[in-house]
Amino acid sequence: MRRADRLFRLVELLRSKRLATGGWLAEQLHVSLRTLYRDIHDLTLSGVPVEGEAGVGYRLRYRLDVPPLLFDAAELEALLVGSRMVQAWGDTDLAQAATAALAKIHNVLPELLRREAQQAQLFVPSPQYQRPQHLTELRRAVRQRRIVGLAYRRADGEASERALWPLGLFFWGQNWTLVGWCLLRDGFRHFRVDRIDRLTVRDERYPEQKGRRLGDFFAALERDEGIKIPRR
Repeated sequence: MRRADRLFRLVELLRSKRLATGGWLAEQLHVSLRTLYRDIHDLTLSGVPVEGEAGVGYRLRYRLDVPPLLFDAAELEALLVGSRMVQAWGDTDLAQAATAALAKIHNVLPELLRREAQQAQLFVPSPQYQRPQHLTELRRAVRQRRIVGLAYRRADGEASERALWPLGLFFWGQNWTLVGWCLLRDGFRHFRVDRIDRLTVRDERYPEQKGRRLGDFFAALERDEGIKIPRR
């Protein structure tokens, strides 16, 4: 086990018990007591609020200025690469939110974890990509369950006017797709966001109706296409 991973594990062990003896901690980590004492000392220097002493036990003291959640190396990398993908592929509001979230995470990390985050060698280059014009409005409409009207242009150039209940947005690596219940076709339909020429978000909200929910869309896909869609 890498030393950084061991220190993350040590913090989790301290969080799991009100008071943990040095012997128990050393046994769980498969290290000597001498190594454990050195790790406790380094955690304290890094800003992790460990209190206690050899021969008595240790505990993690929570304070308002210390985040209750710490991350291991893989979790940090997942957060970093996910935020960087949102910065590159999301709309302007999402990109700004991702930047702010990264700053907040960085500011509250103990020094040890901050160094780990800075050394993460995962990058998401900014693509030659035009952000979809209506993505921000559609996200809000999905969240607020507001009916939308849109002027849509298919790949062959055919134009149509639609009204629908927006249910979800999906990113396919190059394009965003809106899935909703189309009031014109009385069924589920999906639309590429970059082909929406005009969007109107109505004040009217749509109800939670069985057969027209996002879960029902997934169930229809699984039934008709014979695929399994993982749920969160």
